[in-house]
Amino acid sequence: MDGIALWQAVVLGIVEGLTEYLPVSSTGHLTITEKLLGLPVDNVAVTAYTAIIQIGAIAAAVIYFWKDIIKIVVAFLRGVFDPQARQVAEWRLACAVIVGSMPIAVVGYAFRHVIAGPLRSLWVVAAGLILWSGVMVFAERAATHQRSERDVRLRDGLIIGTVQIFSLIPGVSRSGATISAGLLCDLDRVTATRLSFLLGIPALVAAGAFEAIETRDEISAHVGWTPTIVGTVVSFIVAYASIAWLLRFVSRNSIIPFVWYRLALGAAVIALLGVGVITAT
Repeated sequence: MDGIALWQAVVLGIVEGLTEYLPVSSTGHLTITEKLLGLPVDNVAVTAYTAIIQIGAIAAAVIYFWKDIIKIVVAFLRGVFDPQARQVAEWRLACAVIVGSMPIAVVGYAFRHVIAGPLRSLWVVAAGLILWSGVMVFAERAATHQRSERDVRLRDGLIIGTVQIFSLIPGVSRSGATISAGLLCDLDRVTATRLSFLLGIPALVAAGAFEAIETRDEISAHVGWTPTIVGTVVSFIVAYASIAWLLRFVSRNSIIPFVWYRLALGAAVIALLGVGVITAT
């Protein structure tokens, strides 16, 4: 592998920023895009690059929700020392995010070599896109939307965080998994989406930081830090706009339109694989 060109870094940054928070699978889209760009999708340096540029998208979420994050952190710190302070909604939300971030951290670390290796296949991506679409449809149909952000409990964080584990499979989508789980917990669509964003911050920051440290030599030798920084910055800019758009969208619409897109993309990938236009890895 001769590295990633700056124009390829820009393309990958745009794809990451557009798809990180939409329920369409950023990893799946990055894998497809990398394949179309002629990059080895199961290469250690490429998979590390994919994880690292997610930090840009997470930075966008941190800045977008900065005031909310401050309130949650302050409420949590107060609640640690004052039992009375644990009655506020922000304390419960903080606990839900903390507990919900643990399952994917444990499973992601334990199976990191499988995730970065055998699962990086376009057959897996296509299957994830299509099969998880059924879960999204079921969640949308079963949802009652009776509970708001002030009703979030520790149990919600545990359930949504556990379901988030499925997003380690390329094609499933972290936001698709967490929003679906939130809807099945009877949270309204905006609350489920906002909680999905908040749960993504610790999970993806940890994944990106871990990859940057563990694979720094591979990045330096086979990708280059300049393309990595460019991809991260581009993903930040595009993701910020994507977050704002998605929150407006789900306040008025269901997530079903994303299902049709997922099914079409999954079918297209299978067709291209079937006729030999592209290979799985």
